[in-house]
Amino acid sequence: MAIVTTDPKVLAQKYNQAFNAHDEKTLLSLIAPNAIFVAPGDVRLEGKDAVANYTNGWLKAFPDAKIIVTHELVSGPWIVQEFTFEGTHRAPLTGPMGTINATNRKVSGRSVSITRYENELDVETRLYFDMVQLLSQLGVMPVPAKN
Repeated sequence: MAIVTTDPKVLAQKYNQAFNAHDEKTLLSLIAPNAIFVAPGDVRLEGKDAVANYTNGWLKAFPDAKIIVTHELVSGPWIVQEFTFEGTHRAPLTGPMGTINATNRKVSGRSVSITRYENELDVETRLYFDMVQLLSQLGVMPVPAKN
């Protein structure tokens, strides 16, 4: 099967627009059936549904969530994006450490994603963000005392 190559920047922009619009159907359509996804907290998911469910969990927990890309770099089928994730925690968020009930707190943090596209689908993503910062902003992790 021949590999179709569309500029990863175009595909990532489509994904980001769908994320910001909370368009779960479009997000699902952009993920390969055998996709691999890695994120903080030892998250390692395989398969379209598992990856989509992870993303949809964040969209439900942060109904006003959006990502704002600040830098991006393309190399072949790969795109690296630095972005800010912003949102208000209004519903339970389930992750590797359990479920965090809604805190109604706003969060804002820098993240980096490294994504590889093949045949116009996301086949591999590595997401990096500061889990300590997120948990501190949600008020579920003690903030160190300042001297």
